[in-house]
Amino acid sequence: MTKPPLTLYLAAPRGFCAGVDRAIKIVEMAIQKWGAPVYVRHEIVHNKFVVDSLKDQGAIFVEELGECPDDRPVIFSAHGVPKSVPAAAQARQMIYVDATCPLVSKVHIEAERHSEQGLQIIMIGHAGHPETIGTMGQLPEGEVLLVETVDDVASVDVRDPAKLAFVTQTTLSIDDTKDIVAALQTRFPAIQGPHKEDICYATTNRQESVKAMAPRIDALLVVGAPNSSNSRRLVEVGARNGCAYAQLVQRATDIDWRALDGIASIGITAGASAPEVLVDEVIAALRDRFEVAVTEVETAKENVEFKVPRVLREPA
Repeated sequence: MTKPPLTLYLAAPRGFCAGVDRAIKIVEMAIQKWGAPVYVRHEIVHNKFVVDSLKDQGAIFVEELGECPDDRPVIFSAHGVPKSVPAAAQARQMIYVDATCPLVSKVHIEAERHSEQGLQIIMIGHAGHPETIGTMGQLPEGEVLLVETVDDVASVDVRDPAKLAFVTQTTLSIDDTKDIVAALQTRFPAIQGPHKEDICYATTNRQESVKAMAPRIDALLVVGAPNSSNSRRLVEVGARNGCAYAQLVQRATDIDWRALDGIASIGITAGASAPEVLVDEVIAALRDRFEVAVTEVETAKENVEFKVPRVLREPA
């Protein structure tokens, strides 16, 4: 039986960003340096495939530092941690390596700098997300207030409207964040913002490539984990920019084939913590059912690289 034709638009850039790449390397190098097991507080990045492959190499994932023994190294995830976590590790004389993405660390430094100038911080982010918890945990309680939506801006209770600054989670929707920033600036005209956008280059680039594809496709598949903020934003961006059907899939086995019945074109992208091998798996599954012609939609080139911490580059 002849397979139906399908035009596949492949987003570029997609998948791993420099911060994720660095975090995975940190775990692998720590295992090489100190041997297994190495403990990791929280998923190093939000992707089950990546986490499982690191478990196979000797990483043990825990949610809290209290679950780690004193005599084994511990790594903090790419999302960042509250200041209390490295302080507790130090108090226990543990070896620890901080895999916080440098672009998240930049937000932490910004928040501290504003606080030193006597400003209260408003953070735009998602409640309960580890990055939000980590950023808010850089300063004493009450110094960072969280807003998630434009509506939250109207009700946020600040100490002094003339002494405010805002920061954002790095993995938000660019368009949603613009609206929240505009609402903050309307309500608090004196509020200070970051010198450079907090939303990271990788989040921005992946959203832009989806925007470029969305009007040309019948469906969009985003390869990524359900707890990955930047992956979920890509689904929303696709839907908002004219794509009739957008689905988040962890692997090819998650594809809802009934929803793709009768389509002539599809877009594929991957969140910043999804490895390319999973994209290849999805493309292979589509080739099993369709006669696929691939067109790459490149909206930016990425050549960012972050060094791993010095402790891992030195001999044991």
